[in-house]
Amino acid sequence: MNLIDPIIQFHPELQQIRRDIHAHPELCYEEQRTADLVAGKLTEWNIPIVRGMGKTGVVGIIRNGNSQRAIGLRADMDALPMREANTFAHTSRHDGRMHACGHDGHTAMLLGAAQYLSRYRHFDGTVYLIFQPAEEVGAGARRMMDDGLFAQCPMDAVFGMHNWPGQAVGAFGVTPGPMMASSNEFEVIVKGKGAHAAQPHKGIDPIMVALQLAQGWQTIISRNKSPLDAGVLSVTQIHSGSATNVIPDTARLIGTVRTFRPEVLDLIETRMRIMAEHTAAAFEAEIEFKFERLYPALINHAKETAIAVDVMKSIVGEANVNPAVEPTMGAEDFAFMLQEKPGCYVFIGNGEGDHRSVGHGLGPCNLHNPSYDFNDALLPIGATYWVRLVEQYLSRA
Repeated sequence: MNLIDPIIQFHPELQQIRRDIHAHPELCYEEQRTADLVAGKLTEWNIPIVRGMGKTGVVGIIRNGNSQRAIGLRADMDALPMREANTFAHTSRHDGRMHACGHDGHTAMLLGAAQYLSRYRHFDGTVYLIFQPAEEVGAGARRMMDDGLFAQCPMDAVFGMHNWPGQAVGAFGVTPGPMMASSNEFEVIVKGKGAHAAQPHKGIDPIMVALQLAQGWQTIISRNKSPLDAGVLSVTQIHSGSATNVIPDTARLIGTVRTFRPEVLDLIETRMRIMAEHTAAAFEAEIEFKFERLYPALINHAKETAIAVDVMKSIVGEANVNPAVEPTMGAEDFAFMLQEKPGCYVFIGNGEGDHRSVGHGLGPCNLHNPSYDFNDALLPIGATYWVRLVEQYLSRA
């Protein structure tokens, strides 16, 4: 592996930073301690900063040479509202909050790159170090943009990275085009008429309507959508009733829809609404239909992806880079940035969980799992990737 030696030497401090962040997780838009830590380190390294974008966001700015070209590097900072099962020394100090997605590691890797770039500056142009809040549920990327990220920090391209459990340490994965799906939520309330369960003919049973919808909607995926288009429609909650001998007045269905193409999403939403309205009408019930589009699909740009692939190969070798990794139906709010700027989002392997020391939970080392922990072996690899990407993109040539 072709890693940068000063970053390797900085690894122990990066690990300490990462584990400190892990031990003090903060939820979306509450990342004040983490933002203070990031701002403090950047200031210590003489990197000018901008604070307050996206409420708790931090942007470091490193300029060198005379070029007007600029690149953005983004790391997310927020944790998840879940209880950690690990008991090792750096486990969460706050019950009900956990860094179960590796944002602690993402922040540390970008800090590692920042320290090196501020010291050596082998590039011509400007680097914007974007430490973003609220990736998990708060659309922090969009809020930073709304607060003037790209206006105050004009960049030609923006890049992101996420650790990926199950992918070997020292391996990267990326693909041009769709990389992650859009994230959308629905809530449907069926309004019937309550009755005694022994006299169902006197009521309108909303549960029967809900069951028809939960099953019928799956025909949208299997019969309305082209088999060549990816799409997921999952009913994840059905709530109704409070007693065994009562037909309730209402039933509530909640779930998620994931697609890569807006046209497919339009089709699914339209068909869901039509089926809900007509099914309810057939049962003489009423319907309240809500559909919320949260994060768009993450679409990598071809030119920037090619640059990222070349950089990854120079670090870990061609055999350890998958330039056509399988897209995931998970979602990422970095997609908002890629709608405004060309760029690329890559996966860096987090391994199978063997790195976890004594005291880890019994579950697998998967994202959003209470036994997850970021693999600190990634820190110099990810930091090296950021640095080499900057040097390639802002080459003096």
